[in-house]
Amino acid sequence: MTSDDSFYRLLREWFTVFLPRQRAASPHTITACRHTWNMLLGWVSETQHVTLDKITLADLDRATVTGFLNHMRQTKNWSPATYNQRLACIRSFFKYSSACQPMLTMYLDDLTAIPLLKNTQAGPIAYMSEAAITALLAQPDPATRTGLGDQFFMILMYDTAARDGEMLALRLGDIDTKRGCIDLMGKGAKPRRIPLTKQTLAHYRRYAAAFHPDGNLDQQLFYTIHHHKKTTMSDDNVARFIRQHAQAAHSSCPEVPAKTHPHMLRHARAMHSLPRRNALGPPDRMARPHRPGNHSHLRSR
Repeated sequence: MTSDDSFYRLLREWFTVFLPRQRAASPHTITACRHTWNMLLGWVSETQHVTLDKITLADLDRATVTGFLNHMRQTKNWSPATYNQRLACIRSFFKYSSACQPMLTMYLDDLTAIPLLKNTQAGPIAYMSEAAITALLAQPDPATRTGLGDQFFMILMYDTAARDGEMLALRLGDIDTKRGCIDLMGKGAKPRRIPLTKQTLAHYRRYAAAFHPDGNLDQQLFYTIHHHKKTTMSDDNVARFIRQHAQAAHSSCPEVPAKTHPHMLRHARAMHSLPRRNALGPPDRMARPHRPGNHSHLRSR
């Protein structure tokens, strides 16, 4: 099988035809599948010392996929549920491929032998106290572009109790400053409208002025810059900067878990009885003077 075989053609059709049209998968599901395949192909390229354009179906055998899943479980702390979801995503593509070309069924049979992980009994819900949330949200320096972006992302995630995927799918036009609300697209493509506090709206205006000066309502609310172009922000990027700010905040507020993950903000919002006015605060309370020599943090996200 050569590098120009049916692999990438089938993968493209799976993403552009099967998932959105035949299966009617939600944008969040498609994004999650895209992240899974980006991670898998990147890992195969790195471990097998082969360029991405040379990867074929034969390279994605049981041992390779199992190695990838175990590696991500160890390095990314994937839960059994996440592990099984990623495996199901990979199998779905091979099931589609075998339906299109029966001769490829042998690859599906190979992956079917990979067992699912059993979910252990769920422990207590991991969330942060109001003091921890306040310390975390105050950690980024809004005098820098990066700090401003990180802070608003966490404030909005906390205020709306939104999931990673819901946050990353937001467009600028999804926030209505006149009505003071935001439209989120949840699981199963179910929309919901959530009111925003005056404090969050004030933070939004500062963020939009810096990151969206053109006011293009169709533009993604949160993005990263690669090769001078705006690209979709990944959930790994979100987890990284939240973890960094949590580790820094932990030194001054031990209630902030050193291993904070994004979903803790969602859990915290659900657990707090009066969190909004206490934790979010007005923008001037979180704005700190620009620190000299801090230009290394001025990067686009």
